[in-house]
Amino acid sequence: MMASDLPFRLEQTAFDAIPGWRDDDPTSLFRVMEDCLAHLDKGKPYRTGRLGLSTADLLPLLEAARRARPATAEAARRFFERHCRVFQIRRKDGESGFVTAYYEPEVDVSDRPDSLFRHPFYRRPDDLVDLDDANRPAFMDSGYMFGHAENGGITVYPDRRAIDEGFLQGRGLEIAWARSRIDVFFAHVQGAARLVYPDGAMRRITYAAKAGHPFSAIGGVLLQRGEIPLERMSMQAIRRWLADHPEQADEVMWHNRSYIFFREAEVEDADRGPVAAAKVPLLAGRSLAVDRLIHTFGFPFFVHSPSLTRLDEGRAFARLMLALDTGSAIVGPARGDIFTGSGFEAGERAGAVRNEADFYLLVPRDAAVRFGAW
Repeated sequence: MMASDLPFRLEQTAFDAIPGWRDDDPTSLFRVMEDCLAHLDKGKPYRTGRLGLSTADLLPLLEAARRARPATAEAARRFFERHCRVFQIRRKDGESGFVTAYYEPEVDVSDRPDSLFRHPFYRRPDDLVDLDDANRPAFMDSGYMFGHAENGGITVYPDRRAIDEGFLQGRGLEIAWARSRIDVFFAHVQGAARLVYPDGAMRRITYAAKAGHPFSAIGGVLLQRGEIPLERMSMQAIRRWLADHPEQADEVMWHNRSYIFFREAEVEDADRGPVAAAKVPLLAGRSLAVDRLIHTFGFPFFVHSPSLTRLDEGRAFARLMLALDTGSAIVGPARGDIFTGSGFEAGERAGAVRNEADFYLLVPRDAAVRFGAW
């Protein structure tokens, strides 16, 4: 795809022109870059986004990072200055970029249902099939990446309401049961969770697939109805409203027809996040979910948001991050979702992040030559 066909341009700039660059300490990224390299060494390249940056473009940077392993913030910044050129992402419509945040919830669960634990987390069902342009029925929107295999054909998979009302019951797909459907819903929104069992054991569930329906933010429903004003809108405010209005909660959550299926994983290191779309553990505060149709996993982005001060003790957010994840709501070239960590405090940090931001893409020098005309 030509640059003129994309709704944004890349504007080359200098590292010293990036607000906050000289104050950042990106040393923690090098461990994650080694994780990415270890994954790619298995022969499983990341999908190339429309921007055109490929795993082949990324590998020299990751290999150099493994050799470098800088011990200081200054040395880490020098590494990126030496090996990359930096481009600010400019939307052609003149709008600013935008960041939100997400986290890994902790949910109390049981391995068997009872009168208290009644709401399941499901594994991927065997009648859910991956779709692409070759097998997607003509009547289905191109955004549907999953479908329902039945009677020798493919149809739309049942949505959140149908599954909540029992479509998957009796098939042995339950991983565990939670006390609250609200807890299950927000684990779906985040795409992962740590499950805490009555004996204190902890396991992790991560995204495996989805029913295929597009994501719809229920905050918009509550805003439109006048239930929560815009200035008070946050994840915490939505959770409180759902808990305070149990007679309406299901109907509101069913507005988001998207439904997530999970796979189980051990919590091998409580200090590391879940393994996300890039197949490496997320690093709190340094992992970014991006639009994978445009961008390619593993590439560094510097995000600067003067209005986002809740994550850095009142200072403007300005950090180098790696693109390691994606999400249904993350659409556009200058759109990102910051992973804040696991548990209650991480959720408190993530819940109200909705800020304009500038995005800078770091491109390995050899690949950057292709963007000279942008």
